[in-house]
Amino acid sequence: MSDKDDILKIHHEGPIAVLTMNRPAKRNAMCDELLDGLDQFFSAPPKDTRVVVLTGTAGHYCSGLDLSEHVMRSAEETLYHSRNWHGVMDRIQFGGLPVVSAMFGAVIGGGLELATSTHVRIAEPSTIFQLPEGRRGIFVGGGATARVGKILGADRLCEMMLTGRKYNSVEGKDLGLAHYAVEAGEALPLAMDLAGKIARNAPLSNYLMIQSISRINDMSKPDGLYVESLSAAISQTTPDAVEGLQAFLEKRAPKFR
Repeated sequence: MSDKDDILKIHHEGPIAVLTMNRPAKRNAMCDELLDGLDQFFSAPPKDTRVVVLTGTAGHYCSGLDLSEHVMRSAEETLYHSRNWHGVMDRIQFGGLPVVSAMFGAVIGGGLELATSTHVRIAEPSTIFQLPEGRRGIFVGGGATARVGKILGADRLCEMMLTGRKYNSVEGKDLGLAHYAVEAGEALPLAMDLAGKIARNAPLSNYLMIQSISRINDMSKPDGLYVESLSAAISQTTPDAVEGLQAFLEKRAPKFR
């Protein structure tokens, strides 16, 4: 299979891995093969990778579960299928690599669940955020209640799902579904620029931000502050911390491991 036909195209620009979901005829809808491709990459990323940029092709990020390939499953099979989605999304969110989403077009259903498992989200004007599962007689199963709900709050998430409401890029940014709202054609260039900046951070600092902040947000204040102290203690006793301080004093860019 050529790279052109790969369902998940992967190429590297230095420490940045660019992952492009490549099902243009399906608006990059998620199927088991694409989910497995993401799982394989994030389970064992190339060791020199510092940051990932995740995007789509042909005008769409990801339009969610491919309903044309949907098969009837028993309750038990559906449970396992949903939990597999949760596992893959957790590997993206907590695998240790910062992930930047360059979004346009459909960011719908499972596509929104995927996007909210990434750490930096950029939306072009064509972006549509939606959770339309209620119109299909089903319920979300890829993590929306936890991840999208964490961003919007339970009340707004319930309204969004009940009504099938669509949010555009500016509304999504105001709500936190995106961190940046940019002009057409600007999402991927900005994603690459931000990824380059993130790649220049100390790897352990990036790792601790990914591992600690979300978990602290789920903890009580005393427990969260304790984990913050542990994270600070770990980061500030590394060679990179010494290099960062020395570079600041010498007014130069740091050279981390």
